[in-house]
Amino acid sequence: MQLNMEMPGRRSRTDHVLIASIMILAALGLITLFSASDAYSRRLAEMDRAAGLGLEERNSTLFEDQLVHFFVGALCCVAASLLPVRMIRSLVPFAVALAAIFCILTFVPGIGDARNGAARWIRVGSFNYQPSELVKLALPLYLAHIFDKKRGELDSFVRGILPPALILTLFFLLIYAQNNFSTALFITLNGLLIFYMAGVKFRYFLGAGVILIPLSVVFVLTREHRLIRLISYLWPDQDPLGADYQVKASLISVASGGLWGKGLGRGTRKISSVPEVHSDFIFSSYTEELGFAGVLLFFTMFLVFAYRGYRAALRCADPFRRLLGISLVTIIVSQALINIAVVAGALPVTGMPLPFFSHGGSSLVTTLSMAGLIVNISRNTAPPAPGEEALHV
Repeated sequence: MQLNMEMPGRRSRTDHVLIASIMILAALGLITLFSASDAYSRRLAEMDRAAGLGLEERNSTLFEDQLVHFFVGALCCVAASLLPVRMIRSLVPFAVALAAIFCILTFVPGIGDARNGAARWIRVGSFNYQPSELVKLALPLYLAHIFDKKRGELDSFVRGILPPALILTLFFLLIYAQNNFSTALFITLNGLLIFYMAGVKFRYFLGAGVILIPLSVVFVLTREHRLIRLISYLWPDQDPLGADYQVKASLISVASGGLWGKGLGRGTRKISSVPEVHSDFIFSSYTEELGFAGVLLFFTMFLVFAYRGYRAALRCADPFRRLLGISLVTIIVSQALINIAVVAGALPVTGMPLPFFSHGGSSLVTTLSMAGLIVNISRNTAPPAPGEEALHV
């Protein structure tokens, strides 16, 4: 069976620059996670000794877990880059159903794994997964698929707009119910981007804004931890040893990197200063050890990834590939920008992982799967006309 089923009049071209940017980001992420998680593992071992639980070998366990998920994600990336578009579209109903079922399972006793008041994970034996990560992949697949099918019915609210709007609302409610408002809002806004790119009329976005903005204010003000994060962001010196501590420690860590950084593995702020540095605040460890030069490398790789990804999507004449590519690139890049803005204190703390970097198998496998689909899209685009860089949406 020929895996690469091209569109008529298209040719398959491997974008080596796009692939290289993905590989470099993944490698940087693994190296940074190893350095940050080693310090965290040592801290856990010290806590065990202090509690009299005995010395348990914990060094690099987080890294080893991430490495396993990296290999799984790499296989998913390769598979996603080779699957024919017809097969990908045939899997859309399965992906949506699986994402919804997994989200519902977070509320089932014995399967749902609640942490710190948030029911965001499912656990069966050694299998542990965060369903909202699957939604980040399944929802763009569904929306790109349905808007391609209904592109002649967008003038009809009932037939063209309502079905995808209901699915988007369903996933927003499921993820919000997991006490994960920031991810629910993030997924919804990226979903609305596909509505816009598909050609949905502007009046529907006005209606969505009238509903979504007041609801977002209510959702923030009615949960204590969200309100505390907002107050901490607006008045950062109110609780320097409490809610403000993590961001302030992160800023000190970022500033201590200087021009060239302290060197890989030589960072000191990660050892005890920045809580959960291996997770959402891993960029502070990265900047401390690689400095401003490392930050330039990071942003250069993400800019290359974004440019090549958007260029490939915009060159697609196939609406499904075009919408899917734009959405997936936006999800990965915007997630990175939000995470870095939080680390730099420019946004309230959201719990958004840094793609390719933050510890978390669910996030890494999903990100690599998205990257594989973007490579797939880049391999089946129209060759540009002379003097033309991209097709306009």
